[in-house]
Formats: sequence, C-alpha cells, structure tokens
Amino acid sequence: MKNKHLTFLACLLTLAISGFIIDSPEYPRVGLVTGLTQDSLAYAAGFKLIGESVPKMLSPKLTEEEFQDNLKKIKAAKCKVLTCNLFYPGTLKIAGPEVDEAKVLAYTEVVLSRAKYAGVKYIVLGSSGARSIPAGYDVNKAKSDFVVLAKKLARLAKKNQVVILLENLETTETNFITSLKSAAEIVELVNHPNFRLNVDIFHMMREGESPKEIIAAAKVVGFAEIAEKEKRTLPGVMGDDFKPYLRALKQIDYKGYIFIEGSTSNAAVDVPVAFKYLSGQIAEVYSEK
Repeated sequence: MKNKHLTFLACLLTLAISGFIIDSPEYPRVGLVTGLTQDSLAYAAGFKLIGESVPKMLSPKLTEEEFQDNLKKIKAAKCKVLTCNLFYPGTLKIAGPEVDEAKVLAYTEVVLSRAKYAGVKYIVLGSSGARSIPAGYDVNKAKSDFVVLAKKLARLAKKNQVVILLENLETTETNFITSLKSAAEIVELVNHPNFRLNVDIFHMMREGESPKEIIAAAKVVGFAEIAEKEKRTLPGVMGDDFKPYLRALKQIDYKGYIFIEGSTSNAAVDVPVAFKYLSGQIAEVYSEK
C-alpha cells in the first residue's frame, strides 16, 4: 500500500512538472526553438511556446503571398510562436566599418512590422556574421557605433510592439560581443525597454562565465535561452546541471521565458525529455527556500 501511495505521489509530481509550472506566474515559462514543422510534437511534449526564424517567417525576401501563408500557419499552430531568431543575414552588416544604416533600418522595419502582424513578441539578435568586425578593428568604436544604431532599432521595435533581445554569443561564432557582461553593457547604454538582454546560458557555459554575471545584469535581463554545453544538445540528453544559472535567475526574480535552443538527431525522443528535464530543474530551484 505504501509503494502504491509513493507511486501516486510521483505521478502527481510528474504532472505538476510537465504541465503546471509553465503556466504558473511563479516560475519562468519554458519554450522551444524548433519551428512550425515540429509544432505538434512540441505541444504533445508539454510546450505551449515555440520559436521560429526570421528567414522562414518574416524576412523581406518573402513575398506578401508567402508571408500571408505563414500567418495562416502561425494562427493554426497549437503552440504560440513567441520568438524569431536569425535576425540579420551575414551580408547585412550591423557592426564595423561596412554598416549601411539606411539598408539596416529598412530591413528592420519590414521584419518588425511583420512580427507585429504575426503576434511575434520577441526578435532575438544573435546574427553572428552580421555583427562580426574586421580583425584589428577598433572595438570601442564598434561598440559606440552599434549603440547608436541599436537605439534606432529600439525605436522601431517600440513602434511595432516588439522587443529586440541582444544575445551573448561565443568566440567560436563571432568576435564582437562574446560575453554576457559585454552584451549587458550594450543594452545598458541603449537604455530602452524594447531592447533587452537575452541571457544565453549555453554560450555562458561555453565561455566559462559565472552565473554571477546574470545577477550583475539584473536590470536589463529580458529573456533566457539554454542548451547543454558539450554538443548543444537538448536538456536531459547529457544530463547537464543548469541549477547554478537557474538560481541566479531566481535571485534576480526572473519569471519570464526560458527557451531551449539546441540540436537533436531524434526529436521524438529528445523533445519530451527536454521539457520534463528542464521543467524539473526549474521547479526544484524555484521552490527552494
């Protein structure tokens, strides 16, 4: 009888982890960067929020007919498309000496206006190629120029009721803004509610950054992303412990979104595991006294 009781409690705990915490205002809500092609799988696994990409959904290269078709797909999806990433193509420079501001702003206006119509609330600004600068280029000048441009991007974001999220990348991807600390400094200088910091925990782990950097950036944090360190696998594949970083988010009273952005060779297996695994760590950390 005792074993049956314990099994029942374990089932209740699993249900709580799988369904309740993403809806609770006391916990960050979990999402998955996966695209509409995996919408049904993500929903069945417990996700209610997914992330798509600008090139597939919002790009100016898409005809109006193609964009309208995307709107129908977004509306029909079981999960809400909350974010889009891959903001700028590598050929459209946003940092360094080759920036064509007029082209950048025109491109941005189309993307953000389409995001507004699609109900996409966040655009993630990683764009490693677009923001890379030439070797030997003055980093301080690149930062000051980028801040000027970012303020204009922020105003466009406000106009279209979207938030741009500056993502910390790693040194294997770009040579400009390669730490959470440096990304936070940019966001602080831009000083606009529609231009916030995306805390990418995967990149933090790859660059050896301490969770304390999250606490230091508390005032500008607007979003978070996560994946396992070694191969960017989904949470639960390798069993990474994210709790030190989650505790930092809890310490700054973060209750926004944590999106999984990783790779998988077996989505049918890995996606359900990822939802339960990350949800379990969040529940454990956020229930700590």
